[in-house]
Amino acid sequence: MTHADGTRDGGEVTDVSAPRPGAHTVVVGGGLAGVTSALALADAGVRVTLLEGRPRLGGLAFSFRRGDLTVDNGQHVYLRCCTAYRWFLDRIGGAGLAPVQDRLDVPVLDLARPEGRRLGRLRRDPLPVPLHLGRSLATYPHLSLAERAGVGRAALALKGLDLADPSLDDRDFGSWLAEHGQSPRAVEALWDLVGVATLNAVAGDASLGLAAMVFKTGLLSDPGAADIGWARVPLGELHDRLARKTLDSAGVRTEVRTRVTALHRDGGGGWGVHIPGETLHADSVVLAVPQREAYDLLPDGALDAPEHLLEIGTAPILNIHVVYDRQVLAAPFLTALGTPVQWVFDRTEASGLKEGQYLALSQSTAQHEIDEPVATLRERYLPELERLLPRSRGAEVKDFFVTRERTATFAPAPGVGRLRPGARTKAPGLYLAGAWTATGWPATMESAVRSGVGAAGAALGALGRSRGLLPDFFEEAA
Repeated sequence: MTHADGTRDGGEVTDVSAPRPGAHTVVVGGGLAGVTSALALADAGVRVTLLEGRPRLGGLAFSFRRGDLTVDNGQHVYLRCCTAYRWFLDRIGGAGLAPVQDRLDVPVLDLARPEGRRLGRLRRDPLPVPLHLGRSLATYPHLSLAERAGVGRAALALKGLDLADPSLDDRDFGSWLAEHGQSPRAVEALWDLVGVATLNAVAGDASLGLAAMVFKTGLLSDPGAADIGWARVPLGELHDRLARKTLDSAGVRTEVRTRVTALHRDGGGGWGVHIPGETLHADSVVLAVPQREAYDLLPDGALDAPEHLLEIGTAPILNIHVVYDRQVLAAPFLTALGTPVQWVFDRTEASGLKEGQYLALSQSTAQHEIDEPVATLRERYLPELERLLPRSRGAEVKDFFVTRERTATFAPAPGVGRLRPGARTKAPGLYLAGAWTATGWPATMESAVRSGVGAAGAALGALGRSRGLLPDFFEEAA
C-alpha cells in the first residue's frame, strides 16, 4: 500500500508528484459512465487509466453464468430517443446486437377484467406528433372513452411544460395528473405503465420535472422517439467484452479488481490515486462511481454540500427468472395490468438455452419485495404467470431464481434535482460522472452515458484539449 506521503509499506518511496509526459486522466469506475468517459477522453488524445473494483466492466448492467445459461442481472431497454446510449453502442460496435423495434408496439394484458384476460396495445403510426399515438389511444381497451379523452388533454398540457423550470422538480407527478383530470385507472393503466419502467417510481413518488422529461422526450418529441431497443445478446457481451475491446483499441489502460481507496492532491497540482500497493499520478480524475462511494472519496471542499450525495435516495429493482420446459410466450415481451407482474421478456436465445423458454420478469418499485425469500416469490409469481400466459399451465419449471439490485437507481423523488451535482467540482481536475449526476435524465443507461461524456468534456476543457471529437449530444457540463 502506498501512503499519501509516497512511502510504501516496507520503506520503498515512490515519487507520486512528478508528472508523466502528456496529460493523464484516471477514471474511477467501469460502469457505462466510466467507460464512456474513458473513451471520450482517449478519442481526444488523453492518456487514460480506467480502474474498476469488480472483475468486469458494465456496472449494474452485466451478465453472469448460471449453469449453461448466460444471465443478465436484470432486463435493460432503451428508446430510440436515447441518442447517447445509441452513440455508445455504435462506438463499441454493438448497435446491431441491440436493435430498436421498427415501430413502437407494446402488448398490454389486463387480468383484472371480469370477462378475463384482455389484450391492448400501445403502438404508433407513421404520423407526426401527437397524431402518431392517436389511433392507439382511441382504441386502447384498458381505459374508458372519457379516460382516453382525458389522457389526450393531459398529454397536451404536459407538452406545454418548460423542462427548464426548476419548480417542476418540487412537485410530484401524481398530484399534477390528478389536477389534470387523470383517474386512478388512467394513472395505473397508462402513466404508471410507462413511468414505473423508466423512472422506477409510481407517479405520486416521482418528480414532475423528471416525469415530464420522460414523457415529453419519449412520447411527444418525435414519432419514433419511444421505439424500444434491447440487447439480443447478454449485456456482458456489450458492456464488458466489446467495451473492453474498444477501450484497448483506444489505448486505455483498463484494470479490473482494482479498488481506489483514496485520492489526494499531489505537489505538482495533479492527483494521487491510491490503489492497493500503488499510487497513480493523474492530471485529472473522473469519479464515475455511485453517489455514496463518491462521497467517501471526495476530498474536503470539493463540493459545497457533499452531504447532498447522501440525501439522494435509492430505489430497488427485483428480477425474477423462470425457465420452462416449453415455449409459453410467443411475443418478445409484454406488460400487464391487474397482476403483480410488470414486464416479461423472452431471454431464451440470448441466454444460450437450447430447449424450453427462459423468461425474465423486471419488477421496478420493488421496495416491499426486494428482501422476500425466493420460495415466497415463487409461490406468488408462478400462479400469476399461469394467469398471464395460459401456455405455462402444466409446463414444467426447470429453474426459478431471483436477482436483486437493492440500489438499482436513484430515487426520482420531488426535490432530487437540487441534490444532483454537475460534472465539475471545486477541486481543480476532479470531475463526477454517473446516472445520478445532473444530466436531466432519470437513472437510465442514457443518463450514465451522457454523464460520462459531460465529465470528459469538462476535463478536456481544463486540460486545454479540443472537445471537437465529442459526440453531437454533448452539452457543456454544469
